[in-house]
Amino acid sequence: MSKDKKEKEQDKEDSVFSFSLDEPTPEEPPRVTAIYDDITEETASEVVGSFMYFLEDKSCEPVKFVVSSNGGDAHEMFSMYDTMRMVMKDKCEVHTLGLGKVMSAAVVLLAAGTKGKRKIGRNCRVMIHPVAGGIMGDLADLENDAKEIRQIQKNYISCLAKETNLKEEQIRRIIKKKINCYISAEKAVEYGIADIII
Repeated sequence: MSKDKKEKEQDKEDSVFSFSLDEPTPEEPPRVTAIYDDITEETASEVVGSFMYFLEDKSCEPVKFVVSSNGGDAHEMFSMYDTMRMVMKDKCEVHTLGLGKVMSAAVVLLAAGTKGKRKIGRNCRVMIHPVAGGIMGDLADLENDAKEIRQIQKNYISCLAKETNLKEEQIRRIIKKKINCYISAEKAVEYGIADIII
C-alpha cells in the first residue's frame, strides 16, 4: 500500500473515531431503588446504599422508591427512613410506589415519600399493627428490652403521624386492638399514607 493510501485510510479511521466521540452519550439510568422483601439488614443495606449514592450524585432528579414488603426489623426501617430524609433535605424528591403489600414497618417508608408523589397500586394492601419483639433472658433483660420495644413503637407512631393525616392518638387506638389492621388503597389515600391510586 502506497504512503498516500495509508495516510488516507488513517484519516478515515480518525474521522470515524472523532465522529463517535461527538455522538450523544446515553441517558443516565433512572434513579430507582426498591425493597421487595422483608426488611432485614441485607435489604436495608442495599436501599441505604442506593440512597447514599443518589445523595453523592448531586442530581436533582427525583428518586423512585418501590415498596412491597411484609415489614420486618424496625431498626433497619428507621435506617432507610432517616436516609430518605437526608436525600429529601438535599432538595431531592423521593417518589414512593406501594405495590402488592405494604405492611408494618414498610408503611412508614411508603408514607415518607414526597407529598403528592406517593403512589399505591389499586390492589395493594396496607397493614398496621403493634411493634413485636422476641425477647428472652433474665428478668432485668426482659424489662430492659420491653422498655426498648415501647420506645421503638413510640418512634414508629410519631413518624407515621408526621408523614400522614393520622393523629398519634388514632394510631395508638389501632395498635391497642392488638390485631393486624388491614387498609385498602382507598383508605391509605384517605389516611394520607399515599396520594394517588394507580
